[in-house]
Parts: sequence; structure tokens; C-alpha cells
Amino acid sequence: MLMSKKTQKWAVPLIAVFLGMLLGAILMLCFGYNPFWAYNDLLYTAFGTVKNVGEIFRAMGPLILIALGFSVASKAGFFNVGLPGQALMGWVMSVWFALSFPDLPKPISVICTVLVGLVAGGIAGAIPGILRAFLGTSEVIVTIMMNYIILYGTQYLIQDVFPDSIMRTTEATIKVSKNASYQTEWLSALTDNSRINIGIFIALLAVLIVWFMMSKTTLGYEITSVGINPHAAEYAGMSAKHLIVVSMIISGALAGLGGTVEGLGTFGNVYSQTSSLSIGWDGMAVSLLAVNSAVGIPFAAFLYAVLAIGKTGMIGIPSEVIDVVSAFIIFFVGADYLIRQFIKTKKEEGGK
Repeated sequence: MLMSKKTQKWAVPLIAVFLGMLLGAILMLCFGYNPFWAYNDLLYTAFGTVKNVGEIFRAMGPLILIALGFSVASKAGFFNVGLPGQALMGWVMSVWFALSFPDLPKPISVICTVLVGLVAGGIAGAIPGILRAFLGTSEVIVTIMMNYIILYGTQYLIQDVFPDSIMRTTEATIKVSKNASYQTEWLSALTDNSRINIGIFIALLAVLIVWFMMSKTTLGYEITSVGINPHAAEYAGMSAKHLIVVSMIISGALAGLGGTVEGLGTFGNVYSQTSSLSIGWDGMAVSLLAVNSAVGIPFAAFLYAVLAIGKTGMIGIPSEVIDVVSAFIIFFVGADYLIRQFIKTKKEEGGK
């Protein structure tokens, strides 16, 4: 199959989605389930009510932001596995700020909590970035360890440091004030009391900023150059160490903002986590599905949100089946070499 290189770029993820859904259907058949009715229930649940449509957009916000964080690190040549921890840092710190200053006007509270989330996540991303740049340590190992450090560190903060005045139980805080919440009455009324919030608008704004930064600015060009060949970038006069740290700070800041949106937009409080945030791993998968493209990330996040909301309505079928479908999709994106064997670009065909 011949197609242009530009067409191939978006065709590979679409084929990966199709193959993932197909293998998921085969899996359902093997266990005695009807895939047609399963996918029908999934789509009907996801789009059958205005409330569920609102929930889809609610789920997209943090996924987009965390995926953007992963994409920036990937462009710089790093595999940032610390997204769950960085998102948790943004969540905990922003909610703590919101509970400490409940009477701030809503616009000021939103701006402040966004900044707190960015800074908290950025600090969490800076640590592995500095260690990689100056000591040559593996960012994969360091970010995995950072996930656990942040997980248990935030547990300590919630259980032993947060004042009793903001605690509902020993494991969870009270809800933030309406001024601090990212949910708004007009969005809720528009979507039949769903939890949709301004996080989706923050996320889409971040998409535009990251796209512009990576494609239209010197910083974006330098980050990409370091990712392709750090030695050549150094030879060209770029500071590879500086760019490594900057890219990891940006990556962590975006993940921290994703955690902020999840905390103040979806839950409205913070509670002691028993494991790494699933939205961190899901955001990574979204970025992989979008091939680390800022423009493609909202579409990949939409698919993941549809699967997440829709699987709750699959009658008689374990929701884990859809998790396996998602895994199949990511597998085919990761093994895109197999797909590219069947869809050659015109340039490749002409060179034969």
C-alpha cells in the first residue's frame, strides 16, 4: 500500500487502534463473549447521555497534560517514567494550597493553583534531569524510584503534616471551596451535572503552547536536536546538560498540572494513595498512541477517555477486557515497524 509520508504518520496509529480492537474482539470470542454487543454497549454508554459525554471531556484534561509532559521528554530523548509521581506532587501541593487559602477569588485561586501544580511537578522532574545531566544516571531508574519517594512522602504529608482543620479523616482532606474548585456551575448544568471542568480548556491551551514551543521556537528545536544527537548538539554550540534539565522540568511541570486538574477538577480533595496514579501511566500510553505529537494527543486522549467511560456499561463483560484492548493498541503502536511493512511511502517504493 502506497501513501505519502505525512499520511503514513497518522495512518499507523489508526491501524494500531483497528488491530487492537480486532484482537480484543477475538479475545472476547475466545471467552464466550459477543464482541459486537460489547462494543455496542461501550459506545452507547460513552455517548448515550450528555452526562457521560461531559465525563469524557473531564477525563481528557489530565490525560492530555500528562501526555504532553511525556512527549516533551521523549523529544529530548528521555523516557520519563516518573509521570505518576510528578502528577501526584501537583495534585497534593495544589489542593493543600487551595485548602489553606479557601477565600481567594476564583480567578486568582485558579491561577495560583495552576502555578503551584507546575512548580511542584517541575521540581519532581528537575531531580532526575539534574542527575542525568551531571552524573549520567539513568532517568528511567531514577524516575521509577522518585514515584515511590513521592508516593510515600505525600502519604506522610497527608497523615502527619496537614493540619487537622483541613482533614476529614486521617487519610483524606475535606473538599476545597467552590472558589478553588475547577468545576463550574455552567459547565455542570450544560452536561447534566457531570464533573466536566475548566481542566479541558487548560489542557487544550497547553497543547497550543507545547506545539508552538516545539515547532516554532529555538528552545523546541534545541530540545529535539539533543534528543536526536546530543554530541552533535554540543558541537553546534548547544548546552546539552542545560537542555536535559530544562526538558525534564517542562515534562514534570506538565504532569504536575495534569495532577492539579485531576485533584481540583475531578475529586476536589486529596487522599492517601496506595499505589502510583493510574492517570500517569495512561497519559504515557496516550502520548505513545499519538506518536508524541502535540496535535495528535487530544485525539488519542479522546479515545482513551471513551474506552474508560464506555467500559463501565459493558454488561456481563469484565472491564479488564478493555484494558487489554488498550494494551493491544499500544503494542501495535510500539511495534509500528510491523505495520510499516505493509504501508510503504512513495519515496521508499521509488527507491527500489
